[in-house]
Amino acid sequence: MDEKIARQKAETLPSLLLPWYDKNKRDLPWRENTDPYRVWVSEIMLQQTRVEAAKEHYRRFLRKLPTVQALADCSEDELFKLWEGLGYYSRAKNLHKAAKIVAKEGFPTDAEGWRNLPGIGDYTAGAISSIAFGQPSPAVDGNVVRVLSRLLGDAREQDLLRGEYAKLLAPAYPKERCGDFTQSLMELGATVCLPASPACLTCPLFSLCETKSDALPVRKKKPERRKSDMTLLLFYDNTGAAVCKRREGVLQGTYAFFTAERAMDAEQVASFLQSCGLNGFSIGAPASHRHVFTHLEWDMTAYPVRTEQDLSRLRVPDGTAFPCTDFSDLLYAPVREIEEKYSLPSAYRWCLQVLKKVCNKQ
Repeated sequence: MDEKIARQKAETLPSLLLPWYDKNKRDLPWRENTDPYRVWVSEIMLQQTRVEAAKEHYRRFLRKLPTVQALADCSEDELFKLWEGLGYYSRAKNLHKAAKIVAKEGFPTDAEGWRNLPGIGDYTAGAISSIAFGQPSPAVDGNVVRVLSRLLGDAREQDLLRGEYAKLLAPAYPKERCGDFTQSLMELGATVCLPASPACLTCPLFSLCETKSDALPVRKKKPERRKSDMTLLLFYDNTGAAVCKRREGVLQGTYAFFTAERAMDAEQVASFLQSCGLNGFSIGAPASHRHVFTHLEWDMTAYPVRTEQDLSRLRVPDGTAFPCTDFSDLLYAPVREIEEKYSLPSAYRWCLQVLKKVCNKQ
């Protein structure tokens, strides 16, 4: 890549992208104003989440928690329930931690200050400080890497490009409309310069582009997902079903059903429950579901288990060869209440339909 040509192209970007952005930007709820709290929440939600999926979550979140003080004061359970369906709950945890700091100390006004908060890296810090505070702080995400690598014909590794492009863009920022310039780059990558089949002929940068195709950026080979078999025991009685809060792992802090981290058939489930001290129970027909995370894949089989016995008295035998939920973590609640009030992630939410079927037969 010729550095002089790259700088010249970067310097032309505001004059080409801002008029295009004014005519073509999408009407998105987080663009109604540049309040730093609203910008911050949207940027965290949009990490690993599609725009269309985030819209309604964002509106609901702002209705319930309209200020940073409201977010700082809310409980983790309330926050996770609002976050339900977005996944990656560590984002919500870090947002909560950071809100407690901001509620006491005020909003940072530059990228360095934002980077000091939990859960905020270079991209998010740049986005908030440019959009909310009008600073020339580049925000280089996958969309921007894609636009610039194609524009410049740059075939270097993507991990290297993020830092390089941030340095390239910083002096190219206009004196005014820094936030709009940041968003115009994002918007172009999201709507025109797509990962596959980009709409090159409609691109405002077409005449400058060295690639004019989807050949770049160089794609990283994704690691294979780690696969696990999970057996879920959906305990229920006349009052409701048993759920528990996960103590550790990828969904720590959210609610789940009793989980054994191995595959079991009905006979093995019965043997396991008897070894735990459960005597009077019946096992219903199993239901299966595959849940895919970024780096994990769970093959899940759920067995409804009807019992009137006190589960808190049960104990997983010492030396059990597979990790599973502790019975003392379980609590009963009506199925409707679990659905409406508990932060049950999609990895487990499908089990509600299984429970509704068996409970309706009672």
